[in-house]
Amino acid sequence: MKKNIHPDYHQVVFRDSSTGDEFLTRSTASSSARVELADGSRYPLIVADVTSASHPFWTGNARIVDTQGQIQKFHQRFGQRVRQG
Repeated sequence: MKKNIHPDYHQVVFRDSSTGDEFLTRSTASSSARVELADGSRYPLIVADVTSASHPFWTGNARIVDTQGQIQKFHQRFGQRVRQG
């Protein structure tokens, strides 16, 4: 690899804004906010809206979508097309 062209890759803490769960990982992202973990080390803190701790796919709490209502709205808006063939 070429020297001095890659971004700084360092440890950061990601916090889920809805659950408060924190993950220590490595990233090129940076932040002026800092957080101190149980080991006494301070790391940059990045607050994320969605992580695996709150995403419906990973938690198993999927939302039920009203597809019947969506189909009715579509037909009201655009009408039903007659297939010619």
